Amino acid sequence: MRVLITGATGLVGQEIVKLCHEKDISVNYLTTSKSKIVQSENYKGFYWNPKAKEIDSYCFQDVDAIIHLAGATVSKRWTSSYKKEIISSRTETTALLIHSLKGVKHQVKQVVSASAIGIYPDSLTNYYDQTHNEISSSFLGQVVSVWEQAVDEFSKLDITVSKIRIGLVLSNKGGALQEIVKPIKFGLGAAFGSGKQWQSWIHIQDLANLFLYTLEKEIDGIYNGVAPNPVSNKELTKTATKILNKPLFMPNIPKLFMKLVLGDMHILLFESQRVSSKKIEDKGFYFKYNCLKSALEDLLG
Repeated sequence: MRVLITGATGLVGQEIVKLCHEKDISVNYLTTSKSKIVQSENYKGFYWNPKAKEIDSYCFQDVDAIIHLAGATVSKRWTSSYKKEIISSRTETTALLIHSLKGVKHQVKQVVSASAIGIYPDSLTNYYDQTHNEISSSFLGQVVSVWEQAVDEFSKLDITVSKIRIGLVLSNKGGALQEIVKPIKFGLGAAFGSGKQWQSWIHIQDLANLFLYTLEKEIDGIYNGVAPNPVSNKELTKTATKILNKPLFMPNIPKLFMKLVLGDMHILLFESQRVSSKKIEDKGFYFKYNCLKSALEDLLG
C-alpha cells in the first residue's frame, strides 16, 4: 500500500509517517519546501505550491489513499489577514488535490482528512457526537464548516471520504501540551477562566493509529478524534501538576486578561466542547490511552 500525505512534516504528520513505516506502508508526501524533498523507496517527496496552483502530479503514482492534514496552524495570533490564511490553506490545498486528480490516471480509493472539534458550539452541558448539526458561530466553527465542505468534493470522483474531527492533541514533541506545562514547570500552574470548560483530548499515538485504522478498514464518514474520557480544564491542569510534582496554587487566569494577550485566539483556551468517541469505538477501534492520567504519565513522566 502507498499513501500520499499532505502536512507530513507537521506534528501529527510525522507520527503518521512513522506508523506507516512500522506497518510497511510506503509514503509519498507533498511539501511547499523544495529543501524538504527526499527520495527513497518508502518515502518520496513532491513539491507543491497551492497558492500558485502548482503540484507535481507524479505524487499520485501508485497511491491508494490520501491522508490530508495540510492547513496553517491556528496557534498563532489571528489577525484579519491570518484568518484568511487559516481558511485558504485548507480550502485551496483541497481544491488543488481534487482538480489535479481529475487530470491524471490514478488509483486513489479513499481520502482521510483532518478536521476539528471546533465545529461544535461552546457548551458546558452538551455531549457532542457526529449527529449534532448545529455549527459553532465562532471563527473556528466557520473554518471547519468550509473545510469539510471542500473535502466532501472528493466523493464526486468516486473516492471514499473520511473526516477525523481532532480534539486537543497531546504530544511531548510540541503542540498545546508543551505550552500548557511551561508555566506549571515554573510552579505557576493555573486553570483558565472558571476551569470548568471541557477539554476533549487525544494522545498523539492514538490519533495516528485512528487515521490508519480508518484507512485500513476503509471506514467512511465523520469520526471524532478524541479519547473516551474528556476532562475539565481544571482537571487537566491539576493532573499535569501532580505528574510533574509541581504546586497548583495560582488563582485561575481571567478570560479578559488572556483576550488582551492573545486576541481572538483566546477562545482556544476557553471554549468548551465535550465530545464523544463512541462512533469510532463501535467500529472496533481501541484507545491505548483512554484516560488522561495514563496519557500524561507517558508524555511527561
